[in-house]
Amino acid sequence: MNILIIGSGGRESAFAWKIAQSDQVGQLYIAPGNAGTGLYGKNVALQVTDFEGIAAFVVENQIDMVLVGPEEPLVKGIHDFFLERNELKHIPVIGPQQQGAQLEGSKDFAKRFMQRHGIPTAASRSFDKSTLAEGLTYLETQSLPIVLKADGLAAGKGVLICSTLDEAKAELRAMLTESKFGDASKKVVIEEYLSGIELSVFVLTDGDSYKVLPAAKDYKRIGEGDTGLNTGGMGSVSPVPFADNVFLDKVRDRIIEPTINGLKKDRIAYKGFIFIGLMNVNGEPYVIEYNVRMGDPETESVLPRIESDLVDLLQGVAQGNLSERSFTVSPKIAATVVLVSGGYPGPYTSGKAISNIENVKDSIVFHAGTKEDAGAVLTAGGRVLAITALQETLFEALQQATADAGRIYFEGKYFRKDIGFDLL
Repeated sequence: MNILIIGSGGRESAFAWKIAQSDQVGQLYIAPGNAGTGLYGKNVALQVTDFEGIAAFVVENQIDMVLVGPEEPLVKGIHDFFLERNELKHIPVIGPQQQGAQLEGSKDFAKRFMQRHGIPTAASRSFDKSTLAEGLTYLETQSLPIVLKADGLAAGKGVLICSTLDEAKAELRAMLTESKFGDASKKVVIEEYLSGIELSVFVLTDGDSYKVLPAAKDYKRIGEGDTGLNTGGMGSVSPVPFADNVFLDKVRDRIIEPTINGLKKDRIAYKGFIFIGLMNVNGEPYVIEYNVRMGDPETESVLPRIESDLVDLLQGVAQGNLSERSFTVSPKIAATVVLVSGGYPGPYTSGKAISNIENVKDSIVFHAGTKEDAGAVLTAGGRVLAITALQETLFEALQQATADAGRIYFEGKYFRKDIGFDLL
């Protein structure tokens, strides 16, 4: 079968690597892809929200399945676009329709969904410009620190943790009246601050049955010791030592099952991945957020641990018989270290030549922000490469990934050397 992956980051690089291993694949395409995805399939110069261009390509190249990597095309309705076209509606799209994608596209929608279905999450209320005064009064009744979240997609930047009441009030005004995060902050969710350890659990569902994929923990801060600005992710580890069977049973019973059943009760068709961002608060799981796709860089740690044929699992999603598909996970530990451009997550320069990738033998190199130019691989983003090692122990995996991250060179290269140390 011919498969099209939509996206261009480390997540899509990992998907391409894993899907290319399946003997069910004829031709694999990635749109737009990067310098690394071209090793596993053919890159296509199409933007992720160019639905008309994607449709024409799918028909012309007899695509049998479309896997959507990033959230933006899902929230903008790419799955619905396919269902509405006679020439496309028979082609399975892995990723929810627009209504289901609101779990990520609107924090307020997700909060109301969780409250409706009894899913444990932080207490919250939502406000818009017309209810700003109520929001300011509400802040006075809350304990500190307090969390402010832009309702819509804000490229991972729409969450603020405020430690004083004055700061919280100023930020709420900036979000609602000064469009601090653009249209994303037309509505703001004010949320109780939860203290604990974060982790991510991933679910693949056909809308009825589901498979729980390996859990992972990612590291968002740019600086070692979890300091400095938030990023898209500086590394990840899977599995997570503190997420034992007792904890994961709680996650399944209190969060995964009610989420799948809630989607059914609300008549929301959902075929694809659900990323559940969790906080472990003294052994009890709470949902921080839903994403409607796999995470990045967690995908680079999760997929290498899945021993099953991913295409077979995706076929199960498409055909509604996922429960009948075999699913096995390696007991080995995966550690991922992300290499970023100097200056990231602030202003950074691109177009720097990358060398020595070929000298990495014992880890997998997933490309993120890279491009090919006249045979050379150049930096083309803030997060450039993700190095994943799969080993028997966490220490060995971290040691291997960190050593291999050091072998690669480009001007301004930076990576954290302490990923996973808090788990050792």
